[in-house]
Amino acid sequence: MSTTDQHRIAVLLLAHGSPESPAQVPEFLLKVTGGRPPPTEAVGEVTRRYQTLGTSPLTAITLRQGKLLASKLGLPVYVGMRNWQPFVSDTLSKMIADGVQHAIVICLAPQNSRTSVGLYRASLETTRNSSLSFDFVESWHDQPRLIQAFAEKLKAGLNAVGEKTSAKVPVIFTAHSVPQRTILDGDPYETQARETAELVARAAGLQVNEWRFAFQSQGMSGGAWLGPTVEATIADIKREGHRGVFIQPIGFLCDHVEILYDIDVIFKQFAQREGMRLWRAESLNESSFLIAALVELVESHLAARKSA
Repeated sequence: MSTTDQHRIAVLLLAHGSPESPAQVPEFLLKVTGGRPPPTEAVGEVTRRYQTLGTSPLTAITLRQGKLLASKLGLPVYVGMRNWQPFVSDTLSKMIADGVQHAIVICLAPQNSRTSVGLYRASLETTRNSSLSFDFVESWHDQPRLIQAFAEKLKAGLNAVGEKTSAKVPVIFTAHSVPQRTILDGDPYETQARETAELVARAAGLQVNEWRFAFQSQGMSGGAWLGPTVEATIADIKREGHRGVFIQPIGFLCDHVEILYDIDVIFKQFAQREGMRLWRAESLNESSFLIAALVELVESHLAARKSA
């Protein structure tokens, strides 16, 4: 690739976004809901969670992931958030000002759903500029390096737990729940999330009876959401005679509220009330295998573009 081409081609990482302070939660949730006022109770609950944590590290970690990826690729890497700063529209404006003509776009949500990846794509379409074209990665839930990244964290976590207890601790893989109507419309999300979990379990050497799958962080709005819930799965594991459980989220790539609060606070407290201990795998964050997965995604799309 020539120097000129390198300046014209870039990578765009897209993520959900997160407010920097509890005071910004109401405005943030308005963006999440597309301008529809969320229930007052939901605003209060999410604000309380941010007050407990202080802030979410999602944006800071995503920006670091972008820098690590840029250093490996030798290409500029930009970051855009759908619901908070740096907004996708602002990032696209900067890319155009920098002379970028084509971008490989990767959503930092490996499993494809119209409620996540679909909305990211829509955010690009509403701000599309004829001077900038995109190569959009639809999903990468089974990318080998991604699976390796999760398996590495899982094995390290289980080894640490093994030093504290001799009992076998079942694993619950989790992904963010979505409304059931989404899946009824043919969305691939549930299938892909479960496939990621199965691939990670296999890579980590788990037997079929040593792990479960559950959906977490069901929405506060009405309607049915995908299950089983983590709480119900923990209760099932307790009934089987276990006194501990290990959680690994495979739908998230870095620490944020759904991990630091939903798992580390809510699920841990639930497990304690059930007389059980709960551990969690470290998030991928700046995992070298995660960055390698992103590198391979970009390089494969660049190769396809070159041969086209």
